[in-house]
Amino acid sequence: MSKVLMEQNISLDIRALLTHLDKSGLLRKVPGQLALDYEAAWHIQQAQPYPVALDTPNGKVVANLLAKRENLSLVLGGGSDAEIYTRVARAMENPTPIRILEKPSLKETSVDLYKLPILKFFEKDAGRYITSGIFIAKDPETGAVNASIHRALVLDEENLAVRLVPRHLYQIHRKAEARGQNLPAAILIGAPPIMYLAAAMSPPFGVYEAEVANTLVNGALRGTDSFLEGVALPIPTEIIITGEFVAGKRVDEGPFVDILGTYDIVRKEPVFHVESISVRQDYLYYTILPSGYEHLLLMGFPREVAIYTVASKTAPGIKKVRLTPGGGGWLHAVISMEKTIEGDPKNVIMAAFAAHPSLKSVVVVDTDIDPDNPQDVEWALATRMQPDEDVIIIRGARGSSLDPSADQETLQTSKIGIDATRPLHKNPELFRKAKIPHPE
Repeated sequence: MSKVLMEQNISLDIRALLTHLDKSGLLRKVPGQLALDYEAAWHIQQAQPYPVALDTPNGKVVANLLAKRENLSLVLGGGSDAEIYTRVARAMENPTPIRILEKPSLKETSVDLYKLPILKFFEKDAGRYITSGIFIAKDPETGAVNASIHRALVLDEENLAVRLVPRHLYQIHRKAEARGQNLPAAILIGAPPIMYLAAAMSPPFGVYEAEVANTLVNGALRGTDSFLEGVALPIPTEIIITGEFVAGKRVDEGPFVDILGTYDIVRKEPVFHVESISVRQDYLYYTILPSGYEHLLLMGFPREVAIYTVASKTAPGIKKVRLTPGGGGWLHAVISMEKTIEGDPKNVIMAAFAAHPSLKSVVVVDTDIDPDNPQDVEWALATRMQPDEDVIIIRGARGSSLDPSADQETLQTSKIGIDATRPLHKNPELFRKAKIPHPE
């Protein structure tokens, strides 16, 4: 098999990715049968950032598959950060329709959510949560299809409470409710890995994320329209749940741990009624640990693409964008660039805030600083930044609801940007770290 075909297979089937990670010696396997409440989650957390496979009374569970940036890059076909950002941005502008397969290899099983290995993660969670569900639905007015990842609380055998943030699926759901209609939808668990990256993105409304994923794999993605009328659902997928959002029905959803590792508030959220559950033979249940490395990377990476796209138009030489783990993959960014003109880093800082309004702090560093290494970044702050010249403070800006220090009603916050790049008028040797030569 050619390298390109191998990479596409890894991108197109969660089992192929798991096999590759296992053969590479990266997959952790937990012996014994683990309880669905807490025990399985504890082992997933301990295994980070390595992928993990474990067994439960209800079946096999896998997690942390995209918890390392190297795995994400593998699914995207590799390349430099800048190349990957550019490829993803272009894919969102050039979606590719999915070829339909007539007979997907899934078998319908009993409609009972309690029979799936759905986990309870943290001590104050409201219950067991589906965290890797890609919800796919069609706009009742325009026919536009949307795919996005949402957490779903198990209420009973046939019903879920689904957290809908005010984005595309939220808008589609509201349109259906305004018509007094239930909204049909499908939930994909264990979809092709490339689909998880696409579903975490935010292309313009009307662009189907699965078609963005298809562009990223050069048209190799396949789908089925057997589960949701007129919609190509990406396959192979381990589990497909179909049903509908019940118009006008709301229940309490939460508490639940979000990306910062703190509990989100309890809200009234829509109810999804399950009508069918179909599974692959010997299916694997894929889960995402809330506030874990995988959660942070899946949420943060699309915003890195957005920041890169805007910032690279503001100043040349952007190399890497990192939404840092310490900032929940959401609130803090480090950007590396080749600075050629003083002032460009400040323009990049402003561009980053514009591209990702939830950002609270941005640090810009030179390319000799590793943005993935907090000690390296701190060293740049210590040696290349003057507070009275290189710090930008913005007051009264809109921030993130995830930031507990912000005004939770208005979302107003203050923001900080720091230019930690080397002053161009000074001798570069003053800022260069000493190296020990490698022994011959």
